[in-house]
Amino acid sequence: MKQFKLVLLFGVYLLGAGSFSKAQTLLNPSQIVLHIGEDGLPPRNSEGSFIQLNDGRILFAYSKFEGGSGDHASGLIAGRYSEDSGNTWTGKDEVIVSNEGGMNVMSVSFLRLKNGAIALFYVRKNSLDDCIPMMRISNDEAKTWSEPVPVITDKKGYFVLNNDRVIQLPGGRLLAPVSLHKTAGNDFSMRGTIYCYYSDDNGKTWHSGQEMPNNDKVVVQEPGVVLLENGEVLMWLRTDRGVQYLSKSKDKGLSWEEVYPSDIASPRAPASLKRIPATGDLLLIWNNNKGLVKETATFRTPFTAAISKDEGKSWMHLKVLEDDPEGFFCYTAISFVEDDVLLGYMAAEREKLREKIPLVVRKLSLDEFYD
Repeated sequence: MKQFKLVLLFGVYLLGAGSFSKAQTLLNPSQIVLHIGEDGLPPRNSEGSFIQLNDGRILFAYSKFEGGSGDHASGLIAGRYSEDSGNTWTGKDEVIVSNEGGMNVMSVSFLRLKNGAIALFYVRKNSLDDCIPMMRISNDEAKTWSEPVPVITDKKGYFVLNNDRVIQLPGGRLLAPVSLHKTAGNDFSMRGTIYCYYSDDNGKTWHSGQEMPNNDKVVVQEPGVVLLENGEVLMWLRTDRGVQYLSKSKDKGLSWEEVYPSDIASPRAPASLKRIPATGDLLLIWNNNKGLVKETATFRTPFTAAISKDEGKSWMHLKVLEDDPEGFFCYTAISFVEDDVLLGYMAAEREKLREKIPLVVRKLSLDEFYD
């Protein structure tokens, strides 16, 4: 095992070639400010999102699975609060959305709308033929929520909307990137059909953009989107090709160019990408592991951060956040609080995923990502 760990860590440096700079030192584990599920109760805690409230508090909501650790176990959306910029958190969960699905509700995305309201997105999973993203609105700073509005009404099937993924463009358009994996009467497909659903009326009504072209039939899953400085929207997707794949839209998410490979070495695991308000740079959080070696293709480690100053063309300031070769780190929520960064992510052991999946919140100085 010691020999394997050395190989994997050396691989971090090897993957820093091309458009990447060399990986830097590990960050301090003492920066963990919240640890949920370390004792295995409940068995799975994952896929969260942050929202900063007007009274100074921060709400972190996450997927709390009480019926098991699998994607289809019963679960609800729970929340914890911080009154001191994320340094400490309430000790008990508050139910944000009870289990209104036949299986569960999961995968939280918060978004402060331009009109001041807070939008809450999650998927309501009734069955393998019925998994649809939902949206609720709060006009009283997350005290109460509206009735859910379905994001998708023109199709039926199993749609995936990852946590912390929905964005609003400068003109007000909401974009929700989704991946369709099954419709009634058809087998579940690992290769998702990718769309961006959009709303131009703050979520009252939603419409489907065009399907993202995928002529090579690459296995693509779990899309995310970010607005670039030139007005284009960049989409990233996890694949089984050893790198993250990308696509771009020049018409605010209505249509997409043919998906293509990036230089971001990755297993078939989700990445997270957000723009840093203080600097305008892009922050990438992902598993810096090519995923091309059969024995390690599914390993979601090492957990790594990088900065791009040129809109994703190249990456620098690589930081290894977690390096445990037995670890399983993914589904990251990112929030910027003054000069700090909050990260909420699944932090499990690969061999114990059936037993327990803990979730951690980590607070780091923004300077540490640039050091």
